[in-house]
Amino acid sequence: MLMDLSKKLKEVEETYKEIEKKLADPQYISDPKELQKLAKKHATLEEIVQTYRQYKEVVDRISEARSLLHASDKELAEMAQEELRELEPEEERLTERLKVLLLPKDPNDDKSVIMEIRAGAGGDEAALFAGDLYRMYTRFAERKGWNTEIMTMHETGIGGYKEVVFRIDGVGAYSQLKYESGVHRVQRVPVTESSGRIHTSTATVAVLPEAEDVDVEIREEDLKIDTYRASGAGGQHVNMTDSAVRITHLPTGIVVTCQDERSQIKNRAKAIRLLRAKLLDNEIQKQTAELAAERKGQIGTGDRSERIRTYNFPQNRVTDHRIGLTLYKLDQMLDGDLDEMISALIIADQSEKLKALES
Repeated sequence: MLMDLSKKLKEVEETYKEIEKKLADPQYISDPKELQKLAKKHATLEEIVQTYRQYKEVVDRISEARSLLHASDKELAEMAQEELRELEPEEERLTERLKVLLLPKDPNDDKSVIMEIRAGAGGDEAALFAGDLYRMYTRFAERKGWNTEIMTMHETGIGGYKEVVFRIDGVGAYSQLKYESGVHRVQRVPVTESSGRIHTSTATVAVLPEAEDVDVEIREEDLKIDTYRASGAGGQHVNMTDSAVRITHLPTGIVVTCQDERSQIKNRAKAIRLLRAKLLDNEIQKQTAELAAERKGQIGTGDRSERIRTYNFPQNRVTDHRIGLTLYKLDQMLDGDLDEMISALIIADQSEKLKALES
């Protein structure tokens, strides 16, 4: 293993041991806030340390086996040779795993997310596809045990959405869903198409890490807040009071609206949460653009106008164009089974980052 990697791993293991001592110290046990911070850090380092300890054990066994290769006992030397054939690939696997585990962590990975899905080209069919994507992501969240909450939506009369903005509350939601941003394309025969011709429609997806107060500072004087009467689905109350809220962030020109709650106060709180996420995403997009200029083949939260995936209904096929992966399980994916696709995207992104570090 490279010397700098070995040094880093020793430092991580020492930090891990220190945290373990603190977790058993009454001084820290009596401070719930500090204890929570330590427990979170401990959990973050645990996989690295356990993998490093496995690696050290394998290296020790390899060293012992090599010392027996030229033993006078022929049977013992053959056993050592056989053990080396098993251990050397394991050493290589653990080395690669440790390199990945030591990659700089995205500080937003543990956050919940706010997702925006908008119908693109294709009229009513695009709105129906936006609805399919919304159901796909909410079902994926259910499988993970995460909670979902509608922020705002604009429905069409045929069961689709011109726009739907919703929150997925779950630790690590952003780390799983950040690769979903971009243009999604569908190829299928619309229900309204009598001749059976396949149409192509699109919807755009944006995944924003949910920002906290410490992530983004919002000054009251930077906000223009308008209230108006809500419209659309939601019952008679929507037209009776000025419950809908529109907030304009003057320095950036970002506008957010919320009208799904009966209460203006609740709509304002949701709109502020959405604004925070958009401001944080603005910063992420700037950083991503700078990074993309430095390295090609980026997988992560890239250009929102990029066509990232095609869903072909006649062939039950889904193709992710960034990594060239095709899966013949469109029906399962639309039911929320996204793990195989997401895992492939994570591995591809990690591979790109490793190449960048090693070049």
